[in-house]
Amino acid sequence: MVDHGIEGDAHAGKWHRQVSLLSWQAIEDFKARGAIVTHGCFGENLVVDGIDFAALPVGTRLSCNDVLMEVSQIGKECHNHCQIFHTMGDCIMPRQGVFVRILRGGLVRPGDVMHVLPIETEGS
Repeated sequence: MVDHGIEGDAHAGKWHRQVSLLSWQAIEDFKARGAIVTHGCFGENLVVDGIDFAALPVGTRLSCNDVLMEVSQIGKECHNHCQIFHTMGDCIMPRQGVFVRILRGGLVRPGDVMHVLPIETEGS
């Protein structure tokens, strides 16, 4: 939903962390270090293959089908360390997780392709 996030999600609402995304590769790399995790263990809403979210600057726009989103935060502070951190001594969400605001709503389904849009510069 526009300026809200995923309908029914606990983090949806009028703020900058409406939807969370995590790279499939970041999860796979963490699993290769011995982590026993599945999709959703980090609280992420979407897992996407082929995009290094942590390398994107805040303000980057992403599209998937009709959905247009804008990166609003990279990583997050872990105040109480999650169970993953206590088990592994590390958690990737504070470094690899990305949060977006929804600029245009629509449906995203498993297998849909997400695109990083070119950054607009002044005068373009």
